[in-house]
Amino acid sequence: MIIFQSENPKALGNLAGEAAAPLIREAIAKKGKANLILATGTSQFETISRLLDEEIDWSKVTVFHLDEYIGIPISHPASFRKYLKERFVDKVENLGAIHYINGENDPEEECKRLASLISDKDIDVAFVGIGENGHLAFNDPPADFDTKAPYLVVDLDEPCRIQQMNEGWFEKMEDVPAQAISMSIQQIMKTKHIICSVPDERKAKAVQACLEGEVSNLNPSSILQEHPSCSIFLDDASASLLSQPIQK
Repeated sequence: MIIFQSENPKALGNLAGEAAAPLIREAIAKKGKANLILATGTSQFETISRLLDEEIDWSKVTVFHLDEYIGIPISHPASFRKYLKERFVDKVENLGAIHYINGENDPEEECKRLASLISDKDIDVAFVGIGENGHLAFNDPPADFDTKAPYLVVDLDEPCRIQQMNEGWFEKMEDVPAQAISMSIQQIMKTKHIICSVPDERKAKAVQACLEGEVSNLNPSSILQEHPSCSIFLDDASASLLSQPIQK
């Protein structure tokens, strides 16, 4: 695991996007295609923006969706399908394919459908973040580190739901869904390269616990310590509680 620190979220996102682009181009050069996992949320704004400025043959890229609320239509402001469509898909010319998670479908059947799409794929790059509660995707603590299912139905804990409301996706707690469909920890960890973007002071405690603490399902993103090619991008605020010096 390599940790990089920059002054602010924009600089963080630029670094993350710049680091990911050659990995995507390398996969295309070697295999003629690349498979990506895209995250959403405020932590990914600048990373996705930078990625769109890179020279990449998107017609050879397939994107898999990381997580989505259950019961939220694509028209809802909090929909991660809406997020990906508006912030990425609509801005990319000739994207090869994107496999959205449809939270309006029967959840168990949707997990099976997504599993059939991803199970035989080698994923080249995954873009992820770390939640205020340490979650990876929507795998809230205590996360299931053991399931081999690529996607699963998860319960969202109160800190996670509060974070979603405070970020402005919902007006009140009662509006935040109690469940979501999430890519599993084991499926994320199968990825060849992981790019993790984590801005903001409100993530500082989770960053410290997950990057300097023991690997534990009580701090789900701590599992990233065990990945052979994981790059963590922090800003000064999110890195403020770390004890070790960071590359800048």
